[in-house]
Amino acid sequence: EERTGADIPWIFDVEGEAGFRKREEAVCAELCNEHSLVIATGGGIIVNEANRRRIRRNGFVVYLSADVDRLVERTSKDTRRPLLQTANPREVIEQLLAVRDPLYREVADVVIDTESNSPKYISERIIEAFNERA
Repeated sequence: EERTGADIPWIFDVEGEAGFRKREEAVCAELCNEHSLVIATGGGIIVNEANRRRIRRNGFVVYLSADVDRLVERTSKDTRRPLLQTANPREVIEQLLAVRDPLYREVADVVIDTESNSPKYISERIIEAFNERA
């Protein structure tokens, strides 16, 4: 949003998901050439094969996993997720996760379950995994 001057719902309304994904790929390509960054990507970035290659090649990838119930709970009041502005967001989340979860796992250096773990545990595990790789 910051780089484009437009918010995500507007981009989806005007350019559609394809336009958004094109912008997302350009930002991914740009940021993957930088060093010493922490990047929290959008959930769909992983669907694009070029993005997966860039992320895998240029970064340490942490997949913070959660089940459908938790994702529904976390996103239920978020109006800035155009794909979930539907009568049945749970069904959409199930479909998206079925496609995306294997792709996240394919590129992840570490997968951390966020269901029953505290933020402190999660952050410690990320640091530990990063240090093991270094």
